[in-house]
Amino acid sequence: MQRPHSPTLRRRRLSAELKRARNEANLTTTQVVKSLKWATGKLSKIETAETQTIKADDLDKMLDLYQVTESDRREALHALARDAKVRGWWSKYKEVFGPQSLPDFEAEASNVRTFESSVIPGLLQIPDYTSALLQGGRYTEAKEIERRTQARMERRQILTRINPARLRAVLDEAALRRVIGGPAIMADQLRHLLYMAKLPNVDVQLLPFAAGSHAALAGSFTILDFPDPRDLPVLFIETATDGIFLEEAEEVDLHTVTFSDAQGSAMSTAHSARFIADILKSLESKR
Repeated sequence: MQRPHSPTLRRRRLSAELKRARNEANLTTTQVVKSLKWATGKLSKIETAETQTIKADDLDKMLDLYQVTESDRREALHALARDAKVRGWWSKYKEVFGPQSLPDFEAEASNVRTFESSVIPGLLQIPDYTSALLQGGRYTEAKEIERRTQARMERRQILTRINPARLRAVLDEAALRRVIGGPAIMADQLRHLLYMAKLPNVDVQLLPFAAGSHAALAGSFTILDFPDPRDLPVLFIETATDGIFLEEAEEVDLHTVTFSDAQGSAMSTAHSARFIADILKSLESKR
């Protein structure tokens, strides 16, 4: 499967390009709004990527005002506007992912770095493990658990598609020791983890209890990088209800350093695989 477009990334890129074109034309937002006879907040929402759809006519009006005459540049911006309206597979799981979703960013990510303190990362989970994990919270109907499990399984396709994303995962030992769903399910999960760790685009490192204090003790997080340099990295921190996305350079840089430090404290991928295999043997002996 080819890497799909991320509507959110395309919308952010379009907004940045339009803001750059306005600055090149030496126009203020007040001048633009007055010239185009638009409501005060319309341009602001376009430039901050809050507007999900920019009409072709509105886009042409902006480009004419900004004196963007090159046909290639105009067509590229119209293409971004069209791509920003395309709905990804995750749109059918709107009740699971919410308006701003992790799969939207994962769809176009070239590199995913994740530190997980308590559970196996979502991209590396099997259905039974996910279902058991979701049942561990408040009482939830079976249909909803099934729906959320299906949604999480579809996220995994970014690792096996054509031109897959590269995943670097650092797991605290607690994520392996916490038996989710019972020994049988946990054993299946660890087998899958070892299988995925053999893929050329997946690195799994274990941060053992013996490492003691480490830089990532504050909690789990994920950093997503994108192939186009115009798309800046995004930091995702999961919460009890959903998750938050942070794009501020200071926050992303801080967590990038934290991830590097956690990698430095973790075992090598080969040593980690042997450690996981030993835990798997221990689980199999309990069945």
